[in-house]
Amino acid sequence: MSDAIKHECGIGHIRLLKPLEFYKKKYGSSFYGINKMYLLMEKQHNRGQDGAGFASIKLDVEPGKRFISRIRSTEKQPIQDVFSKINERINQELKSDPSLAENIEKLKSKVPYLAEVLLGHVRYGTFGGNSVENVHPFLRQNNWKHRNLILAGNFNMTNSNELFESLIELGQHPKEYTDTVIIMEKIGHFLDDAVRKMYKNFKKEGLNKQECSSLISEKIDIFKILKKASKRWDGGYVIGGLLGHGDSFVMRDPNGIRPAFYYKDDEIVVVASERPAIQTAFNVNKSKIIELKPGDAIVIKSSGKVKIKSVIKAKAKKSCSFERIYFSRGNDASIYQERKDLGKLIMPTVLNEIDFNIKNTVFSYIPNTAETSFYGMIESVEEYLNSRKSEEIIGKKGLSEDKIKEILSVRPRIEKIAVKDVKLRTFITEDNSRDDLVEHVYDITYGVVKKKDTLVIIDDSIVRGTTLKKSILKMLDRLDPKKIIIVSSAPQIRYPDCYGIDMANLESLIAFNAALELLKDHDKTSLIKEVYENCKSELELEDSKIENKVKAIYDLFTADEISDKITDLLSSHLEKRDVKIIFQTIENLHKACPTSTGDWYFTGNYPTPGGNRVVNTAFVNFYEGNKKRAY
Repeated sequence: MSDAIKHECGIGHIRLLKPLEFYKKKYGSSFYGINKMYLLMEKQHNRGQDGAGFASIKLDVEPGKRFISRIRSTEKQPIQDVFSKINERINQELKSDPSLAENIEKLKSKVPYLAEVLLGHVRYGTFGGNSVENVHPFLRQNNWKHRNLILAGNFNMTNSNELFESLIELGQHPKEYTDTVIIMEKIGHFLDDAVRKMYKNFKKEGLNKQECSSLISEKIDIFKILKKASKRWDGGYVIGGLLGHGDSFVMRDPNGIRPAFYYKDDEIVVVASERPAIQTAFNVNKSKIIELKPGDAIVIKSSGKVKIKSVIKAKAKKSCSFERIYFSRGNDASIYQERKDLGKLIMPTVLNEIDFNIKNTVFSYIPNTAETSFYGMIESVEEYLNSRKSEEIIGKKGLSEDKIKEILSVRPRIEKIAVKDVKLRTFITEDNSRDDLVEHVYDITYGVVKKKDTLVIIDDSIVRGTTLKKSILKMLDRLDPKKIIIVSSAPQIRYPDCYGIDMANLESLIAFNAALELLKDHDKTSLIKEVYENCKSELELEDSKIENKVKAIYDLFTADEISDKITDLLSSHLEKRDVKIIFQTIENLHKACPTSTGDWYFTGNYPTPGGNRVVNTAFVNFYEGNKKRAY
C-alpha cells in the first residue's frame, strides 16, 4: 500500500496450565511464558508499532504480595523496549540473589511479570493520541482480587456516544472518553454487580468474609458478565481481559469482523489475532489452531478449566477482507493463497490492456504486501504464455529448431523497479519541501525498462493515492516507458471504515474524489446536496433503520469510469506519459477471499447498523466542512 495507514491492533493471551516448576524442568526456563509472549507479540508487530503493552496475574499469591504487573511503551521499538525492561528487572533480582534461579516459589514472589496469566498488546493509534496512557492493556484496580480488571483489545465501537451515556445512566462518572475505557467500565460495572450479589448471598448462607471472597473467585460467571456488558455494543472487536484472581477471557464480535485464533493443550492456552503467530511461537500444526467463532468467548478459570461459549448470538459472518489483502501476516497459508489469487484474477484485464504483448512488458510490484499478489499475477502470465507457446508449436508443422527455441524463450520480464528508500520526516513543515521529500520516498532501478516497454506495477490497494501521485508515478516516469499500468489487487476503496482502521472520512479517499469530479463533468453536482439532505434525514432514525445513502454518489457511474477518473486525477501532472490504473473487481475479491466477505470499504455494505450511521455522518461532515470524527 503506497499510502501509510494506521490500523488495527493485535492481542496475545497466554495461560500456563502447569506450575512454573514444570516449564523450568521441561523447557529449561521459569520464564517460558514471558519468552513465548515476546515471540507472540513480535510475530504480530505488523499489527501495531506505535505502542506495546504487557500485563500479568500471579496465581495463589498471599495477601500483601504483588500479584498484578503491567508495563507499556511508546518508544521507537515498543515491543523490544517492554521486554528489555522486563528482562532488566529479572536480571537485577537474580544478580542480587543468584539462589532465586533454583527456588521457583521465591523467584515468583520476588520477580514482577513472572506469572501464569499473561496478556500482551501491540497498537497502532487511530484517533487517540500516542501517549503511553493510550496504550493497552488498561487496568481497573480494586482491593478485592476478583474486581481487578485488565483489558486489551483490537476494536472500535461505532456507538461510543451511546455507550458513554449508558455509563452515566448507571451512575458512573467515566474518567475518559475512549472506547477502551468505556468498554472496561461497562464490563467492570457488571463485574462489581455480580460480586456484590454473590457476596450478599454467601453471607446469608453463614459464610465468613474470607470464605465469601474465595467462593466468589471460584463461582463468578464471566460469560454472564460479558453477555450483560456487550448488549449494546456495535462494532468490530476482539477483547481480552484478566481478572485479579486469575480468570481470563477473549471475546469476538458477532459478525467476526476482527480475527481471533486459539490453541490449547494440557500445558497451555494461547489466543492471538494471527494464526501464524501461534504456529511459529509454539511450533504447532495449523490444524490444531482454531478460529474463535463470531460472538463466542473463551474463558479460562483460575483453576485452569477452559470453556468456550456463545456470548452474543452470531450474525452473518463478515470477516474483514482488508485483513486478508493487507493487514494480516502473509505467511498464513490461506492468506498467502488468497493474495496470490487476487493477482491471478486481475491478470486477464492486464493482458488485455497490454494487448497481450508480453515481450515488451516489464512486471514489478510496490515493495510491500503486494509481493504475494505479484507472484500470482506472474503465474497467470506464465500460464498464458505456456498455452500460447503450445498453440504455436502444435499449430505450425515443420518448425526449425531455432524457431522453436525462439518461441520457448519468451518469458515474463520480471524486474525489481521500486525500492523503498527514505521515510518522510515530520519535522519538515513547509509544503514544497515536504512534497519534494515525498517524491523521493521510493527510488528506482535504472536501465531495465526501454522506451518501447509497458511497465506494469501491482500494489495491494490504493486508498488516498497521495504517495502514488507525488512519489511513485513521478519516479516511474523517470524510466521513460511507453506506458505505465498501476494494478490494485483490491477494488476501489469508496467508503470509510469504523471498525478499527484509520479511514474515517470520505474526502481523503481518491475514489470518492473521482466520483465528485464525474458529477461535475456530467453536470450532476445537484446530487451532492440531495445526498447530504438524505443523509441528515437518515441520522434522525434509529440505527437499525438507517440505510447507506452515500451509495447514490457512485451509482451513476461504472467502476471503469471511476477508475479512469482516478487515473486522470493521479497522473495529470505527467505531461506525455500514457497511464492506466486498474482495480480488482468485487466479484474477484469474493472469489479470492471466499470466507472474508466483509467488503464495506468497497461496497458500502456495512455489517452493523452503526456502520450505516457512520457513513452518513461522514458525508454530512464532508458537506459541512466539518473535520470531526464520524463516530
